[in-house]
Order: sequence, then structure tokens, then C-alpha cells
Amino acid sequence: MTTGKINVSVENIFPLIKKFLYSDHEIFLRELVSNGTDATLKLKHLISIGEAKVEYGNPIIEVKVDKEGKKIHIIDQGLGMTADEVEKYINQVAFSGAEEFLDKYKDSAKDSGIIGHFGLGFYSAFMVAEKVEIITKSYKDEPAAHWTCDGSPEFTLEPADKTSRGTEIILHIAEDSLEFLEDSKISGLLNKYNKFMPIPIKFGTRTETLPKPEDAPEDYVNETVETDNIINNPNPAWTKQPSELSDEDYKNFYRELYPMQFEEPLFNIHLNVDYPFNLTGILYFPKLGSDMQIQKDKIQLYQNQVYVTDNVEGIVPEFLTMLKGVIDSPDIPLNVSRSGLQADGAVKKISNYITRKVADKLKALFNENRADFEQKWNDIKIVLEYGMLSEDKFYEKAGAFVLYPTVDDTYFTLEELKEKIKENQTDKDGKLVVLYAGNKDAQHSYIQTAKEKGYEVLLLDSPIISHLIQKIEGDNKDLTFVRVDSDHIDNLIKKDENTISKLSDEEKETLKTSLEAYIPKAYSVQLEAMDSQAAPFIITQPEFMRRMKEMSQSGGGGMFGMGNMPEMYNLVVNTNSDLASNILNTEDKSTQENLVKQALDLAKLSQNLLKGEELTAFVKRSFDLIK
Repeated sequence: MTTGKINVSVENIFPLIKKFLYSDHEIFLRELVSNGTDATLKLKHLISIGEAKVEYGNPIIEVKVDKEGKKIHIIDQGLGMTADEVEKYINQVAFSGAEEFLDKYKDSAKDSGIIGHFGLGFYSAFMVAEKVEIITKSYKDEPAAHWTCDGSPEFTLEPADKTSRGTEIILHIAEDSLEFLEDSKISGLLNKYNKFMPIPIKFGTRTETLPKPEDAPEDYVNETVETDNIINNPNPAWTKQPSELSDEDYKNFYRELYPMQFEEPLFNIHLNVDYPFNLTGILYFPKLGSDMQIQKDKIQLYQNQVYVTDNVEGIVPEFLTMLKGVIDSPDIPLNVSRSGLQADGAVKKISNYITRKVADKLKALFNENRADFEQKWNDIKIVLEYGMLSEDKFYEKAGAFVLYPTVDDTYFTLEELKEKIKENQTDKDGKLVVLYAGNKDAQHSYIQTAKEKGYEVLLLDSPIISHLIQKIEGDNKDLTFVRVDSDHIDNLIKKDENTISKLSDEEKETLKTSLEAYIPKAYSVQLEAMDSQAAPFIITQPEFMRRMKEMSQSGGGGMFGMGNMPEMYNLVVNTNSDLASNILNTEDKSTQENLVKQALDLAKLSQNLLKGEELTAFVKRSFDLIK
């Protein structure tokens, strides 16, 4: 037996590893199972190139919990180690790496990107174990070795009587980590971190009922057998070629990723690139609607099928973090605990690739089946509109598939829309005016007025639409978006023709003075000569003010405090209406006031602005009028 002292100057290296190396103690299992997987895959490679003259077989990794003995065993059938290799990889390389890490970072306790370089993953075992044993036999024809260390720099290394190839790691669990001796805890961790590892992982056994033979008698009792409980899927969908997978395969994999998600995804995007970096994955578009408060962190990041994190900020463009799915890349640089990204040029390239791939897929879906794409539009629009705002590369491609629906459920691309409305909705200055509504019910009367003129009205109701139309207007100088209730229809799209007012300028001044005596200060009174059949009172909300307020409320907008400003409205009074003449010619001030208040309340009612005490008073006044 060899005994020795690990050659490091930091006497208390294990407490420091325990404290600083990993923020999350549970990842010890991920690291040790990953090491076993690496050892198995390396053996497979050595056999394939003729360096190892052994049978590969059907290796598995087994995790066993011995609750009474307070031990966890992790057993692989990989390439194993000789005593010399244990000496080199466990005592020398790993510890020199750990010492370098601690020397550099023990004061600031920051993470460094050295995992994998020095085999530090193995030492995560000491976060939960007071003693660790390694019993290992190499695929080479050499004796097995048994290494023991109790978390001090002292170790022992002696021959072992193990006859089968591979490595068994035995963790003697410390008193402060006994929770890891619960089957449910280990099962949960294996499911979280190792669910898609490329080598089958056994954890206990399960009972399986054998199928009933065709010629079995009626009183036949089904036989049961004990079988290995393999907790992972070693060949998940993202590791396969898209040509190997059907729509049903993609849906089944979605259910495997999100067993508690009951809605089907709308469609998926399969990522597969090997230059200038390696990346595979499948992204799913779930049904989103117009809700911006969507739980992010649903895309899972893997490295060679080992789960890393569900915080993919930086790798996936922000607008796509609302999607679900998996990304697997060995080229994403992680910090020492594999749980955070480092700023890196490769990450930006990966993000750009994902953006481009998603845009190309959306364009293909739109071209292949436009009707289906239109049907799904309301469930995906928030992601795409956010993408247009936040990613220039996506915005450049978006014109080919981003849709603008009308209130009648007709869908146009921006270019199609321009062509459709240019003849009827170009104003006297040659500017194309796109009318839109934010709410079909609340703005119904305004929509109807616009449609009577033969105008198209879009339905744009997402919470970020004000930001988006501002950007589109900036890139299309001959185009302006105007909400349909922001002014009288003739002012929204100004033509050359003017309607003559029945009232003289002097009468208009008198009427305006009378109106302002009864109308609250929140309303700016405008007198307009309109068709005599048009509504006598119309409430509008100035486009600029409303848009700035909306943008401020949903983030941005460039105007400080705009979101807290009181609502401002215009009251447009039709001077050619009979009501305007009645108000002007009524000498009794009380009757005049009632006429103005009733007309104002009716206009407010059409804008859904009449509420509470004002609504109660309006209802009472209306009943009094019809008595």
C-alpha cells in the first residue's frame, strides 16, 4: 500500500473547495456521472481506432444509495485507471489545478473557466462526502487500484481485487449532507442533470408486467419481472437529423421536456451547425398570445448532453427566451461550476446564428402554408414584434413574414399593405396613412366610420405596438400609423376637399365659449365642419400624446414621466350637426348645460370612458329625458 501527501501548500484545500468551487452542492452527482460518461465514451473511441483491444458491450452507469451505510456508489464500465494514472490524474493534475484556482480566487470567490481542464469535477465529491474511495480497473491488463482520501491532503493508494473494467466511486456522506441519501433526492437530481446523458444510467430497479401470451388461458395471471430502472434517454431528438424525425417525434420530445405542459407547441425549429462552432438543439414556439409577462428560463442549455442551466441569457437573443426547448453546444464557455456564461465572441456568433435560423424557418413556414401561419399569428406575434424591436438582424428579415391583420381578419405583409391602401389612404401631402385600432369593441364606432370611407383598419393590440410602429415609421418616411380614434376621420387622412361649415366664424366662437363653460378641462374643444349625418360630438385622443404615454408605460419612449401624465382628450364638435345649432340657439342656460353634458356623456360612452358616479348621473338624466 502507498500512502502519501498530496503535494499542495494549501493545507485546508478541501474546505476551500467546498466553500468556493461550487455554489450549488447538488452538482456533485452531475459531475461524477459526467466523468463516468466521459470515461465510457473515451473507451468507445479507443476501441473504434484500434487502440483498445477489448469488447465495448452495452455499458451503463449505475448509481446506488446505501442509506444504512451512509454511502453513494457511482459505478461505470469505462476505460478505468491504472495506479499510475490515479497518481497522475487524481493526486497531481487535479490538485495543482485546484491550488492554482484557489490561489487566484480564494479572496474574491469568483468563478474561473477551468472546469474540465484540470479534472476538478471529481473534487465536487468532497462537498457532500467526508471520505471518498475510488476502486478502478483499467482496460489495460494491469492490476486494479484503490484510492482513499478523507478530505485532508493525506491519501492511500493500494491494489484492489476488482476484476471488471471501469471505476467505482464511493462517497461516505457527511453529516450535513444526509439529504442526499434519500432515493427521491437522487432520482430528482438525475432527472434534472442527467436526463439525456449519452450512456444509460441505472438507478434501482422497477417491476414490469409481461404481455399476456396469445394462447394464454382465461385465468392466466400476467407475469412480472424486475428490470433495470434506466432514468435517462441517451438518444434525445436533438441529437438526430431532422430527416429522421416526424412531427409526432418532435411533439413527443416536447412532452418529455415539459411533462406538465398540456398545450401542444405551434411549431419547432431544429438547429444543427458544425462550423464555425458546434451547436444542435430544438426550439419550440408555445402559444403566447399578447402577454409580455411570460416565464422565461424555459430553454435548457446542455453541453454534450449534460444539463447546465435554464438561464440562456446571452446565448439566445432576448426575444427568443420566451420560447422553449434545448440548445446543446460544447463551444459555449462556462465558468468553473458550469452554471454561468463568460463574455465571449463565440457566444455572440451563436446568438446571431440562432436569430438567423429562426428568421429563415419563419419565412419557410410562411411560404409553405400561409393560411396556417396566419392562423397562428396571434399566438406568436409578441415574440416576433419584440424581435423586430430588439434585434436588427431579425428586423431586416422580418418583412418577409411579419403580418399586419385587419379588424376583418385579413392579413397583409407590410409591402402588401402599402400596395392595398396607396390609392385610397394617401393624404394630400403624398403620405400613406395606416389606420389601426387597439381594441375592436372599444373603438367600434371609429372603425365603422373609417370603413364607410372604404379605408382598411388594422388591429394592432400587443403591448409594445407603439414602440414598433415608431421604428417602422423611422424606416419608411412616406408612411405614418394613426390610431383610428385619434381624430375625426377627415383629419386622419386629409384630402384636398373641405366641407363648408353652416355656422359663421362669429357663431363658432359663441358656440365654443358656451361649450367650454360646461366641459371639463381634460378635454380640448375643436370645432370641425363635417357631414351633417356624422356624430355631433366625437372624443379623440391625440396620437402623439397617447403613443408616448403607452411607450413610457411599456418601457422606453424617451419622455421622462410620460407614463404618469393624466389622460388628455380632444372633443371634436361637428358644426354642421343639428345638435351644434340647438346648443348655440338655446337661451336657457340650464337646458343648454343639459344638452352639452348629455352629448359629452354619449361621446364618452362610445369611448368606454363613462364610469362610476358619472355613469350613474348619465343614466338618471337619460331616464328623466324620456319620461
